[in-house]
Amino acid sequence: MVWLKWLPWRFIVRRVAKAHGFLDPIALLAHVHRFAQPSEVHEPIELLRAGMVLHARGLINSRVIQHNLDWVWPYWIERQFDPRDNAFVPRAFSITHINLTFRNWTAMGLPDCPELPIVDPRGLVTPFFDEWSLDAWIMTEDGRFLLPSRCKSCSQRLDIDNTLAITTETRQENLSLITHADVQPGSGTPICQVKLEACADTDAWVVVAIRPYNPEGISFIHQVVLSPDRTTWNIDGCRNIEFSAPADRHQVSHYRTGDVYIHLRDFDEKSQVKCDVGMATAAALFKLEPDKLREIAVNIPLKRGDSQLHLTSVPWYEIMRNRCELRIPDEDFQFLYDVALRTLVLNSPGDVYPGPYTYKRFWFRDAAFIIYALLCAGFIDRAERALDRFPARQNAFGFFHSQDGEWDSNGEALWIICRFCRLTGRPPKGKWWKSIRRGARWISKKRLSDDQNSMHSGLLPAGFSAEHLGPNDYYYWDDFWGVAGLRAAAYLAESIGNNKAKEEFLHETETFSAAVDRSLSKVAKCLGRPAMPASPYRRLDSGAIGSLAAGYPLRLYPPDDPRLLDTVDFLLANCFVDGGFFQEMTHSGINAYLTMHVAQILLRAGNPRYFDLMTSVAKLASPTGQWPEAIHPHTRGGCMGDGQHVWAAAEWVIMIRNCFVREEGNRLILASGIPQRWLRGKSTLSFGPAPTSFGTLRISVEPERDKIAISWQGTWHAEPPVIKVHVPGFAPLIAGPDQNCIDLNRGDAL
Repeated sequence: MVWLKWLPWRFIVRRVAKAHGFLDPIALLAHVHRFAQPSEVHEPIELLRAGMVLHARGLINSRVIQHNLDWVWPYWIERQFDPRDNAFVPRAFSITHINLTFRNWTAMGLPDCPELPIVDPRGLVTPFFDEWSLDAWIMTEDGRFLLPSRCKSCSQRLDIDNTLAITTETRQENLSLITHADVQPGSGTPICQVKLEACADTDAWVVVAIRPYNPEGISFIHQVVLSPDRTTWNIDGCRNIEFSAPADRHQVSHYRTGDVYIHLRDFDEKSQVKCDVGMATAAALFKLEPDKLREIAVNIPLKRGDSQLHLTSVPWYEIMRNRCELRIPDEDFQFLYDVALRTLVLNSPGDVYPGPYTYKRFWFRDAAFIIYALLCAGFIDRAERALDRFPARQNAFGFFHSQDGEWDSNGEALWIICRFCRLTGRPPKGKWWKSIRRGARWISKKRLSDDQNSMHSGLLPAGFSAEHLGPNDYYYWDDFWGVAGLRAAAYLAESIGNNKAKEEFLHETETFSAAVDRSLSKVAKCLGRPAMPASPYRRLDSGAIGSLAAGYPLRLYPPDDPRLLDTVDFLLANCFVDGGFFQEMTHSGINAYLTMHVAQILLRAGNPRYFDLMTSVAKLASPTGQWPEAIHPHTRGGCMGDGQHVWAAAEWVIMIRNCFVREEGNRLILASGIPQRWLRGKSTLSFGPAPTSFGTLRISVEPERDKIAISWQGTWHAEPPVIKVHVPGFAPLIAGPDQNCIDLNRGDAL
């Protein structure tokens, strides 16, 4: 079949397209590429693949949903398709129908269990990745319904005491339905358990319904069979759903006869249904007596294919025992921190995932921040386990590959390995060093020539980079990570006594850094200000958020560097909506994690606005303490990415940590992010044990009537660092070498 390569494909495609009245796709694609800088990779195949899957489902959604609006649909559809709702999305020219207004869900599970069932804002449970869901309703004999996805109000909470359990309460017209969902260890096989508590003021039924959809849209069900004893459903011959009591009534339906919801009052029962379309529905009904609470438990064994998933899981309480514990008087901030820790653990069963559903795959970019948060939170073993997988993801050329055309990954991989070594006081493992050396040399070889007389001389090539920055370009984001990666490699070489490699990588660091500074100087002259755009060829826009990496997390520039501060000034003035950073590129929503990047720059600079941004981010969290990747400015629902964004949780952990202890050069700065409102009462604030580059630290802040007592205990890797205490509103103080406490007199407040 070698002859196929010689066929004139471009000519054939053009002729066929024109013969049928279509635009020339070759010419159109060429014009699309002109909007980006020339690059060896136009679009990463991984993103194209993910996008195709998303839109394939969206195409199915468009064929099913709008023609069957008498079905009971999930919460996002009920609102997005309602013309009276501010979540409504017109669809005349939309080929695909995708969840754009309420991409919100919360994962539950067990540590190191790869199965992560998710629950939507109305209690819809999706037990298996990208499959069908379970819903629960109430139907009364006098014709009333309680359908959570259609109810105007509902309350939901996440219980984190030795478990992850999601409770959803819906009440309407003297009808009450509470669903309590979690994952239990079972006897070696985890079980997704949904407990229902239902009550009605008249004769009624609690309905357990199997639904051919999930929070992304349609997910096919072809067959449902009820067991002879009426206690078990078998779904498509491979999944079982078990009831704690036999169903009192049972109804089924297929696509041609509509939703089972329409047939709940039918007298004829059927124990099974087949649907060639894949839209089978079934309902198990359990009798409710007037004003009498009834409890029904539904168990779904979590298994892969035809084999059970056997799990030896460490209990939640044991996993959390060694965490970096926070105690503050702010209940909302405290809850978000505690939930974020569990989100990090849940989504790091081996690799680290930036989400339990849409983003349940690996990227070095997200991994760098997530692993850093694991380190800051004290989950050292978990971070190490994830880093052990890095070398296998490196190709023969030294490129740390998670997707093509993104040149930031090598810097991110080297930086986070270095952070691990510095925070633990350990040298890199032997099996890491070869990977480190090859990764650093890849950065040096990938750089463009310094001899080019252009704005991008000496930078990394144009690439897709962080896809929320825009089309292919010479992104400073990539360059800052590249510089940081080389600097990390030099440190790691020194830590194992390889001075030759150290000098090599230090030289490369200086050369690369000089190229970036030259480019930024030229850009500043063009812009008439020091702010850093996304690339040398971009005007200032929301993509400039990527250039803040030089300040956070990389600390390549000092806190008062005018380039950082002017970039933040531009972003605050032009790219914020309702107190949060609004990313116009791709995400088109308010981004919690990118807002935190701006807050980190402000915190380093001693600007009190950092806390305003933290407060805005806290308000954007769901009732279960989660942030979607991007948030709709009106509905406050998720509008892009995963509905539970783990990177956002990581940023919250790192932000809280830096409020208590952060590193600048050869010193630790304590308490620089503790707001005055936390110090007005008598509650003791504490944080620790917190890993730092100098050792592990515990810090305590005790507000008293006339003073604020700040104390710390450190277990240092070597000599104690310089300690600077800088509580906002007070002059900074440097502790003596043998000092482990400082008192601030309230009368000395600035």
